[in-house]
Amino acid sequence: MLSERLLSTIIHEMTENYLKLDPVDDPMFPPAKPGQKTMLYLHVPFCERLCPYCSFNRYTFREDIARPYFASLRQEMRMLADLGYDIESVYLGGGTPTVLIDELCETLDLARDLWDIREVASETNPNHLTQPWLDKLHGRVQRLSVGVQSFDDGLLRQMDRYEKYGSGAEILERIGEARSYFDQLNVDMIFNFPSQTEDILFSDLEKIALCGCHETTFSPLYVSRCTTKNMEKVLGKLDYDKEYRFYQIIDGVLAGGDDPLFSRATLWTFKRNGVAATEAGADGASGPIIDEYQTFYDEYPALGSGSITHLDGHLYVNTFSLREYNEAIAAGHMSVMGKSKMKRRNAMRYCFMVNLYKGRLDKQAFKREFGISVEAGLPLEMAFMRANRAFETDDAERLTLTPRGRYLTVVMYRQFLSGMNNLRDQARSVLSGPEHELLFGDGRPA
Repeated sequence: MLSERLLSTIIHEMTENYLKLDPVDDPMFPPAKPGQKTMLYLHVPFCERLCPYCSFNRYTFREDIARPYFASLRQEMRMLADLGYDIESVYLGGGTPTVLIDELCETLDLARDLWDIREVASETNPNHLTQPWLDKLHGRVQRLSVGVQSFDDGLLRQMDRYEKYGSGAEILERIGEARSYFDQLNVDMIFNFPSQTEDILFSDLEKIALCGCHETTFSPLYVSRCTTKNMEKVLGKLDYDKEYRFYQIIDGVLAGGDDPLFSRATLWTFKRNGVAATEAGADGASGPIIDEYQTFYDEYPALGSGSITHLDGHLYVNTFSLREYNEAIAAGHMSVMGKSKMKRRNAMRYCFMVNLYKGRLDKQAFKREFGISVEAGLPLEMAFMRANRAFETDDAERLTLTPRGRYLTVVMYRQFLSGMNNLRDQARSVLSGPEHELLFGDGRPA
């Protein structure tokens, strides 16, 4: 599709200009802004199996390495509290944050000691939807997102997930059992695997409808320069024309028609209609449960090796080396190894993309933030979207999207996340020894 390729080129240009790391003078974050509440992202870079398409900072799990890492992470949290940050929400990503449940619980308990935490969200894998994980997470984690990717046994085997995480039928059963332990259980799926067919996709959608999850996320498969070769060797080459068909199927089945089973929270996160996301109780917490932290908070600190912080128009990237990370924390400072500043035009593009990804852009809010209308600030982007009939509503107040506009925005967001993966590749490239290698499977080089 010509429009998809053109849009990918535009976002590629943005990320190439924006996502370039410069050295830092001070390995500490700037002090917090007075009175500002925000979220904290915590990165746990350990997995029992390493997926062939993932470019996040991750290492094969070893307990003797993971336990000291968690201790460093807790010490870095204390540093952040000393800088005055007022944290109201915690998101744990990875890797697999639940890989050592006792260390995770100690980390979350410290967060609640340091700050007035309203909610905690964590990622996990299907093999941890069992005891003792469920009892330990109950009450500590309000939103759990389980990385299923697909219920198809053939795809699970191809991704090297079947043996470790179980069959699609076993995973489906565990989701049903785990649902009542959390205010919100999200099932995280991926579409457009090279060997995925429409029949497989429809089967996955049927299981999502039946499993009872509060929410599901269907993100397109995206890669980085470093993961492309291995991903294609294991899974095959991506077909973006198929991606368009698959997204239309997903959006139509989940949120289309007169009486949809789900509603769009963002363009690839869908909330089940008629099911309250408070089944397990949340200790009287108020406010919405956050679906995707990147779109809910404009800026936030992020801790842990390989984490990426958004503050004051900058990205701060922590070292991807576990050794350097532990050494930095032991020396009494953070492990920031580089930062990138967003230029004004790219900041406007980012605002445009993220708000459309949430389904609606407030034109007056855009003008208040940048001092210029979206038409004047982004004339080429607006002309492109209008020429492709992307806007359902396009008046003085707001922009909303047509079905085609939703897919074009998915392309923008997918390409931006691919650019973020390339930023991770930059950070990894400065390492030496075994940490320089992006490993796969059980930790052996591809």
